[in-house]
Amino acid sequence: MAESEELKSLLMKVKEESEKLAENSTFRKVSRFCPPRKSHHDWIGPPDKYSNLRPIHFYIPENESPLEQKLRELRQETQDWNQQFWADQNLAFQKEKEEFVRSRLEAKGLDLRAASGQKATLNAEEMADFYKEFLSKNFQKHVHYNRDWYKRNFAITFFMGKVALERIWNKLRPKQKKTSS
Repeated sequence: MAESEELKSLLMKVKEESEKLAENSTFRKVSRFCPPRKSHHDWIGPPDKYSNLRPIHFYIPENESPLEQKLRELRQETQDWNQQFWADQNLAFQKEKEEFVRSRLEAKGLDLRAASGQKATLNAEEMADFYKEFLSKNFQKHVHYNRDWYKRNFAITFFMGKVALERIWNKLRPKQKKTSS
């Protein structure tokens, strides 16, 4: 009974976090990939432009049980949360990287474009400074992301087990015969 309450609590936290992320997010749109209408399988689309993750389009069977629906919705919420996190993270990375490169080039007295018209760049050692600083600055954010990712995946795995047991139970349970009156 306590496990059931803990799982409900975890699911509520997951849902609240997903809603918060959606509200505060820069990007809400993912790939417009759409699988064929008659497909009876999950489809994995091309990488999203912002998150670089491949979105999954989940198949919804006609006779989906409430438990299967809950699992599918949890998987979808987790995917949306993951897409959103990485879209926001990648945007922040790109902005900070551009600012870092610009400031370093200005400090050297160089323009953003070389005389040949190509974009000026920094060497690997200089960029290593940026990467180290960015990772250090975002360390706690990544710790929280990893913790939440593990919680979500534990909940998904738990529901997958429940769905598997439900399917086995439904196959083993004797079918009720329809009586005609």
